Amino acid sequence: MTALSPDQRATALETMAAPPGGELDVLVVGGGVTGAGIALDAVTRGLSVGLVEQRDLASGTSSRSSKLIHGGLRYLEMYDFTLVREALAERGLLITRLAPHLVRPVPFVYPLTSHLERPYVGAGLALYDSLAAASPYPRGVPLHRHLSKRKALRVVPDLKPEALTGAVQYWDAQVDDARHTMMVARTAATHGAHVATRAKVTGFLREGERVTGVTARDLEAGSDLEIRARVVVNAAGVWTDDIQELVGGRGVMHVQASKGIHLVVPRDRIRSRSGLILRTEKSVLFVIPWGRHWIIGTTDTAWDLDKAHPAASRADIDYLLERVNAVFREPLRHEDVEGVYAGLRPLLSGESEPTSRISREHTVATPVPGLVLIAGGKYTTYRVMAKDAVDAAAHSLGGGVPRSITERVPLVGAEGYAVRCNQVDTLARRAGIHPARVEHLLGRFGDLVDEVLELIVGDHGLGRPLEGAEDYLRAEVVYAVTHEGARHLDDVLCRRTRISIETFDRGIACARPAAELMAGPLRWSAEQLDEEVDHYLRRVAAERASQEKLTDQEADEARVTARDVLGL
Repeated sequence: MTALSPDQRATALETMAAPPGGELDVLVVGGGVTGAGIALDAVTRGLSVGLVEQRDLASGTSSRSSKLIHGGLRYLEMYDFTLVREALAERGLLITRLAPHLVRPVPFVYPLTSHLERPYVGAGLALYDSLAAASPYPRGVPLHRHLSKRKALRVVPDLKPEALTGAVQYWDAQVDDARHTMMVARTAATHGAHVATRAKVTGFLREGERVTGVTARDLEAGSDLEIRARVVVNAAGVWTDDIQELVGGRGVMHVQASKGIHLVVPRDRIRSRSGLILRTEKSVLFVIPWGRHWIIGTTDTAWDLDKAHPAASRADIDYLLERVNAVFREPLRHEDVEGVYAGLRPLLSGESEPTSRISREHTVATPVPGLVLIAGGKYTTYRVMAKDAVDAAAHSLGGGVPRSITERVPLVGAEGYAVRCNQVDTLARRAGIHPARVEHLLGRFGDLVDEVLELIVGDHGLGRPLEGAEDYLRAEVVYAVTHEGARHLDDVLCRRTRISIETFDRGIACARPAAELMAGPLRWSAEQLDEEVDHYLRRVAAERASQEKLTDQEADEARVTARDVLGL
């Protein structure tokens, strides 16, 4: 398996600047799940492929979702059956074939507020299950079931008895979105794609009307380069309009950013053996199991402020707490909140409707020869979006490109996952760690667990828990740098792990120990190490300050006082 190491990044940039034949077939701009998926789709069709991302893999929307792989139950009420059917097919494919180590079923209870509601909700979930069964791929999750009020309260003891007359339980799936995106990119690199983060597109190369590549800046080295490609595919999400401005002329699509925020609370604050889905006056609200935590979300409001650092306000947090406390026996308080994160959904706009009603379907466009734009969509259908984008690129390449095969290409870590799950005790003995630790690693790395355990066998100190974040091993920090493309401290604490939202101190206690582990493979000086820690502490302080502000404007002003470590 190709490691996304510091040396790999340097080689990728060098190769993209001077590829064999003088140009790449496809250059992808954007390292979210859609961009990573496009790189994987294109390279597995036999094309030469590069991918550049100005920050980190999944640093935008793709690390800040509800972390669900789902059909979108609420889209049935919008009669968007095509989108739901497509997403349910992808859900089954991810659970059973492409990423069983990363995507797993999760149950949800839908409390009923009246007896008249049961036939309506039951019919909707029957349709949901039927659309999944009609997929060419296995469903991957159980069928829904009806619960009496008594049974529902056994499953979710913390529900107020007066808040329901009964319930229906159904299943969707869950994923660590940032890890999954990184694994998609690593799979693309394993098949020959050149992947480089911290490389910002600064302009487009043109020959007449045709786009023939990009100019880019290596933000780590401070150097500029040109990358020539027969087709450039823009998958920049909420930055789509900015990329269109670089090309020049009027944009062919407009992307509206919609902010969604989530809270993370400890698992013991809500007694439940299932997730919850609740209807609100605007949309739906999820309470989602997340290891030793719960994720509560989301909101859906228009956002036109800083795109890189969307901020959660006090009003956002109050809104979520008020909605969940309406159904729980013991109310959640602000001091129960371990973590808060805010993300932006890239919604195709052009209408004056609320963002909660704007379509999650995607659009592919070719505004000028040599450039393909893709925007919209939802995380679950990233593979379909990637296929459509590469189909458009193939047309620009003049045809003769093989059809997409990504439905048959498992992500790295998937191949031997089931075997490794049967070998937990053996693996634990070999590495000298507890079997529960191996199970934790399997759910994050799949059969790549062998590479992590090799680090521990070589240095038993790496088998110890990370100081200040004991759910993670020290080896995971080192591996994030040597194999997963992490370049900076927040890459590790925010995306390769979820320490920034899973600890009450937001990762402050482990910041220096983690940075010290990263310093060796990244060749940091003592000054660089101190700068990384200082930046992370300032980031946490800015996020905390923003979450005390009442308005989006005030929250944004507080959050942007601490930008990315490279000044973005």
